[in-house]
Amino acid sequence: MAADDRIRHPGLAARVMQAEAAATLIEPGASVGMSGFTAAGYPKAVPQALAHRLAALHAAGQADARISLWTGASTAPELDGALAQAQGISLRLPYQSDPTCRKQINEGRMLYTDIHLSHVPQLARYGSLGPLDWAVIEVVGILPDGRLIPSTSVGNNKTWLDLAKRVILEVNLAQSPALEGLHDIQTGSDLPPHRQPIPLTHPADRIGEPYLQCDPDKVAAVVITHQRDRHGAFDPPNATSSAIAGHLVEFLRHEVAQQRLPADLLPLQSGVGNTANAVMAALVKAPFTNLTAFTEVLQDGMLDLLDAGKLQFVSAAALSLSAERARAFIGRLDHYRKQVVLRPQGISNHPELIRRLGVIAMNAMIEADLYGNVNSTHIMGTRIMNGIGGSGDFARNAFLSIFMSPSTAKDGAISCIVPMVSHHDHTEHDVQVIVTEQGLADLRGLAPTQRAALVIERCAHPAYRDRLRDYLARARKEGGQHTPHLLGEALGWHANYVRSGKM
Repeated sequence: MAADDRIRHPGLAARVMQAEAAATLIEPGASVGMSGFTAAGYPKAVPQALAHRLAALHAAGQADARISLWTGASTAPELDGALAQAQGISLRLPYQSDPTCRKQINEGRMLYTDIHLSHVPQLARYGSLGPLDWAVIEVVGILPDGRLIPSTSVGNNKTWLDLAKRVILEVNLAQSPALEGLHDIQTGSDLPPHRQPIPLTHPADRIGEPYLQCDPDKVAAVVITHQRDRHGAFDPPNATSSAIAGHLVEFLRHEVAQQRLPADLLPLQSGVGNTANAVMAALVKAPFTNLTAFTEVLQDGMLDLLDAGKLQFVSAAALSLSAERARAFIGRLDHYRKQVVLRPQGISNHPELIRRLGVIAMNAMIEADLYGNVNSTHIMGTRIMNGIGGSGDFARNAFLSIFMSPSTAKDGAISCIVPMVSHHDHTEHDVQVIVTEQGLADLRGLAPTQRAALVIERCAHPAYRDRLRDYLARARKEGGQHTPHLLGEALGWHANYVRSGKM
């Protein structure tokens, strides 16, 4: 399809320019909201052109040639990576997974505000994050009346388009026009004191319209691109991830047998990654049918469930598929359109909806402690990995809050079950189930010392169980009896590995 067929608003068609020209409009020091939620639907050309410009300004001695970068979640090397390598980011929010960003954050060369994804739209709309100067948004097309066809993610796009002083649109001809109609964008005010109940009682409900809207007068430039999303590859399930998935499926079967879950379960939420895909693969073979999902991303494992007829509907904020599965999805969009909807993250991660729907939340963690506190963001308590993302939105409000991880890291040199987590993201009050390849600990209704005993026996690697039992016994003898701790020892659990210089 030609560019003329994608840009059908005469006024906006007259503002087409090259990415390099559009990038010159963004001044250093600006706050810029860009599309993207995982490596889907992010702008491809303007961020790279802006990175080249900022790098040139740095080379000319302009040390403050940087921007504040806001997105929906993580994006891709063409965005985060390019700008970070140009030393072009002063502040990043609300989530990232780029190695160059991570390095600069941990070296103190980039500020990072790690925020619950559901909080971002409200914070931005009330001005708590400061003014938003620019929005750079990828779209599939522009209708004659100026409405925008969203791309492969929605994320915070509506918020950025509403709040930004000026807008640059990237119309990506490589994104299929068949995406039109896949989205559900809620309209109207969502801020107190005018906030109303969200009229969504099933993942398949539609409560908005399929298009984004933006005042055409705010659009300073339209850039035409022809570049596909960067699709990551998922590893096939290995022994560890398959064991985690097996424990989890058996637990869900038990909950159905105990009549604590219906036979078709409740809406599923799954974090991104290989373990999450392994769980979806296990569910393909499990006896559950008529499943639904209310989640952040549609990834390969959920597409497998759709194809197997086990999953009936997915509500998400983005597509996060491997290249092969992305081609298959686009090739059968007329089929999948009846089973998939993409929403803004202010809806996909909304606590009201998570609680109402009774979501089963399954998220990854870095480490958990004896009492069920979870660290999902930091290595050794001080170095950020990625960020909290949406896991907190779901953990606090889900019907079942489940966290998963291998029992060890670094080839067994570190236990992922520790006396005390080195950084708290999810407290024991928000964590109901912990799963490793060793087993599953159902912590509901248990006192702290009961939790500790169960976590050691069910989740810790055998190589670390005796040390953890010994710690708990000495803590109970020397410390308090409710949540026993030997603080100095607990915080130094990984000290020998740190001193080894391997980190």
